[in-house]
Amino acid sequence: MNNNFAFTIKSICFDENYNPSENTRITTNFANLARGTKRQQNLRNALVMMNNRFNSLAHDNNPKGDRYAVELEIISVEMNIAVAGNSDSFPVIEILKTNIIDKQTDERIEGIVGNNFSSYVRDYDFSVVLPEHNKNQSNFSIPANFGDLHGNIFKRFVDSDIYKENFTKSPVICLSVSSKNTYHQTGYQHPALGIEYQQNELSLTDHYFNKMGLQARYFMPANSVAPLAFYFVGDLVNDYTDLELIATISTMETFQKIYRPEIYNANSAAGKHYQPNLTQLDHSLTLITYDREERSQLAVEQGKFTEEKFIKPYQTLLEQWSAAPVL
Repeated sequence: MNNNFAFTIKSICFDENYNPSENTRITTNFANLARGTKRQQNLRNALVMMNNRFNSLAHDNNPKGDRYAVELEIISVEMNIAVAGNSDSFPVIEILKTNIIDKQTDERIEGIVGNNFSSYVRDYDFSVVLPEHNKNQSNFSIPANFGDLHGNIFKRFVDSDIYKENFTKSPVICLSVSSKNTYHQTGYQHPALGIEYQQNELSLTDHYFNKMGLQARYFMPANSVAPLAFYFVGDLVNDYTDLELIATISTMETFQKIYRPEIYNANSAAGKHYQPNLTQLDHSLTLITYDREERSQLAVEQGKFTEEKFIKPYQTLLEQWSAAPVL
C-alpha cells in the first residue's frame, strides 16, 4: 500500500520577488502578500518587519539592532500517487523553513521548518466536511474520523526518508490563539519564547493538530501583546536553540500582525488572564492589508477543488492507506 504513495518536495525562496506557484493555496499567508499591484511593497515591508522583530529579541551583542536577517524558504510537499500503471500528484502540504544570517560572523544558521502551515486537505475538512456534517443540525458536532487522513499524511511525511534527508529537527508550527478560549499565565518564562500561558480547554484546531502528532504550548514573547500557539513534537523548550525559536517568532508574529491585528497589533498587552477578541477596535493596522472576506470564500473553493481532484478519485485507496498504523 505504501508503494502507491510517495512524497516529493520543492523549495523556493520567499523574498520581495516571490511569485506563488500554480499549486500554492492563494489564501496562505505568504501567497496573500504576493498579490495585487502592491505585491512587491507588501513583501518588502513584511520582510523588514520580520528582521526588525528578530533583532529586537536577539539583542545580545547586537547594539545597533541590525546583526541578523531572516531568510525564508517555502517548502512545497506533493503526494505522488501510483495506481494501475498511472501516476498523479497532489499538493498536500506547504510550510516555511527559516534560516538566520549572522552578518557579524558571515554565518548562515539553519532554522526551524514548519512555521506557517498550509494544506488543501485542511480546507476540505473545515470548509466542506464540517459544514456538510452540521447542515440543518441544531447542535454543532464533529464527524467521526475528522482529520484522520490529514493527520496521517502529515505524520507519514515527517517520518519519511525525504523529510529526514532535508531537515534535521522536527517541525514547529506557529498559529494564532483561539478567540473562543481563555488563557492564563502559568508563571513560567522562557528566555526566547517569553511568558507561558495555558488555556481553559482544547480548541478544534488543537484536536485537529493532535491528529498530526502535534501538541501545543502558548507563549507571549517579550514586547508582544498576545500569546502565540506553538505546535510541536518532542520538547519545545529544549529541542531548539533560542535563535531558532526567535526566527519562528519573528516570522509568524509578523504574519499575525498583518492578518490578526485585533489580537497581535492591539494597543494593550494581554494580562494574566486573556481572551482574544477579533472584534475589539483598540488596535493598529500595518501598512499591509488583505481581504479577509475573500480569504474565507477562497477556502471553500479550495476545499471543493481538493474533493474533486484528490478525495473522490482516490478515496478507497486513501482510506486503506490512512487506516494502516502510523508511528
